[in-house]
Amino acid sequence: MTDQSPSLATEEPSRRDLVAAAVTVAAAAGAASSAQAQGKADVRYSNPPGMSSPPTYSHVVEVNGPHRTVYLAGQTGADAAGKVAQGFRAQAVQVMENIKTALASVGGSFEHVVKLNSYLTNIEANAAEFREVRASYFPNRSALPASTLLQVPRLANPAYLLEVEVIAVLPPRA
Repeated sequence: MTDQSPSLATEEPSRRDLVAAAVTVAAAAGAASSAQAQGKADVRYSNPPGMSSPPTYSHVVEVNGPHRTVYLAGQTGADAAGKVAQGFRAQAVQVMENIKTALASVGGSFEHVVKLNSYLTNIEANAAEFREVRASYFPNRSALPASTLLQVPRLANPAYLLEVEVIAVLPPRA
């Protein structure tokens, strides 16, 4: 066996080393967080000083503690049979109902949502109406999810007027 050259001794850590270190850190964090009361995630909503105070979302949502993170694919205005609702408001309501159904399938609800990404094909015509519908599903004004709203030229189906994807944080499974 030969000695390693000096250049090998100063190489960056391997991917395996980095993954092992990350797993160790995650395990330590998990052990520390398991001491939190009743397995509930500690979620903090804030609009830091120096930033605007938006009326329908939070700039920052911080999650600490044991939890499950659930990612929902973009939901559209199509019902369970694939029929697309007619008109923007009807599609917005269907989107939110689809999200409600998806969250319920993992034991969640809108109170668990920490992030929404919303894509509208016409922000000027529909943003106010979308915000109104969205707000009706998030009645707790002190715990609004972080949110991004973008205009896109079109969605997967030309009949879709909006699409919304969600990230939710739920307690761990029993």
